Amino acid sequence: MTLPATHIRRLLGWGRTLARHGALRGIENDPNTPSPVRTLCRIARLGTIQPRDPDYAGAFRAIGPAAIKLGQTLATRPDLVGEDAAHNLLALQDNLPPVDYRLIRAEIERTFEKPLEALFAQFDPEPIGAASIAQVHRAVTTEGHKVAVKVLRPGVRDKLARDIDTYEWAAAHLEAFGGEAERLRPRLVIANFKRWTVRELDLRREAASASELADVMKAHAGYRVPAIDWDRTNGRVMTLDWIDGIKISDTAALEAAGHDRKALASRLVLAFLTQAISGGFFHADMHQGNLFVQPDGTIAAIDFGIMGRIDRRARQWLAEILYGLTTGNYRRVAEIHFEAQYVPSYHSVDEFATALRAVGEPMRGKPVSELSVGQMLDGLFAITRDFDMQTQPHLLLLQKTMVMVEGIATQLDPTINMWDVSAPFVRNWIRDELGPEAAIAERIREDTQTLLRIPDLIRRIEDRFPAKGGAPEAPPLPRIELMWQRKRRKRGSGLSGQFLAFLAGGALVIGTHALGWWG
Repeated sequence: MTLPATHIRRLLGWGRTLARHGALRGIENDPNTPSPVRTLCRIARLGTIQPRDPDYAGAFRAIGPAAIKLGQTLATRPDLVGEDAAHNLLALQDNLPPVDYRLIRAEIERTFEKPLEALFAQFDPEPIGAASIAQVHRAVTTEGHKVAVKVLRPGVRDKLARDIDTYEWAAAHLEAFGGEAERLRPRLVIANFKRWTVRELDLRREAASASELADVMKAHAGYRVPAIDWDRTNGRVMTLDWIDGIKISDTAALEAAGHDRKALASRLVLAFLTQAISGGFFHADMHQGNLFVQPDGTIAAIDFGIMGRIDRRARQWLAEILYGLTTGNYRRVAEIHFEAQYVPSYHSVDEFATALRAVGEPMRGKPVSELSVGQMLDGLFAITRDFDMQTQPHLLLLQKTMVMVEGIATQLDPTINMWDVSAPFVRNWIRDELGPEAAIAERIREDTQTLLRIPDLIRRIEDRFPAKGGAPEAPPLPRIELMWQRKRRKRGSGLSGQFLAFLAGGALVIGTHALGWWG
């Protein structure tokens, strides 16, 4: 069990690292930052020489893999961190120092228990990409197939486990303070982040995700998922087809190759909607480094470590919300929020609908280039606070991916109107899945299944597992003893339990605000 002093040392060390890279300046100058946090920022930067321009990427890289994963997410959120910070954080996505080739070769040979030459006829020692968790090499199999080989960085699992342990501990103390921190549910946010990260550390699961996504998208023309070489894949190594193409962020190269950027933007948006709404399983790491355009205009995706999944009922709510926003039916959007129990029932549906209208109407009918995403998010955050909406961690991946897709689509086509592109798809899906014929078929199927069950069993199940609304059941959270619940083990400690709690919570606020968690 990690001691509280160890957690505090890590948290303050991370804050110190952020300060040395100038990454605390924005937090300290933000008028919304609580005064205790602002004070801790000043303490963290005492004696440091800060660069003129903040180096967010350098700070996150110095902190470690867990911070890098969060920094990669923030690189897609200029509306939250600003254009300069987002641009700086892009370096975290595909421009990290690689692991020495000898260590990579040893890792491959150890996991497969055979020499590298028995697996690959050629293997490029220079990686084509190095990220926080793994790096990728170009290779040719002994059968002559061109492949990409992804290998976990040695020791990364232990490092991530240590950092996430401190995240969990600090989140428990922060949530115990109540108020806005409790509403944002940082413990549940960390639990979901931990689950996503652990998933990335097993490359067999990533390979399975790629295979499943290929099944979801097999009928969608213009979108490709590379095939997995299962004979050369295990928990630490994944081998898949090589993708030849232009990075989707390289607009100049796309133009030179004769690609229609407007068509690519629409294709990307529709591919995401197909995955999220039709399939309920989507690629949740659609940043610029993970998407390529092939010579025929097909968009090819790579890196399937982070995937999102939405159950059928939540997809129905999502589709109706999107369609309601595109058509201006704010009353129905409000009703869905109450049906899903995202908004407590003691609030007024009509008042919530009016609040949604205040945010939605200024956006309708305008291209993304004319919208202020920051103002829109400020309005949405105000609504969540005013109507006591708790953070829904199960939707964080979806929200993050939607912002990614919008950012790339806007880069390809600055005049794109996301509502116009989305509306026909959503309308057709609602008609097919929620229309009269579909509703009747679904009702017949459900009623038939119900009749086959024993009534007493149904009643007992319903008593034991009552309806929980739109959010899935929260994962079990680790039991963490709060510092003020501990008896002091040593007499004469220089810090009281209350001050330690303040220090830990404040240090977490510094880190989480810098990592985009502080609302």
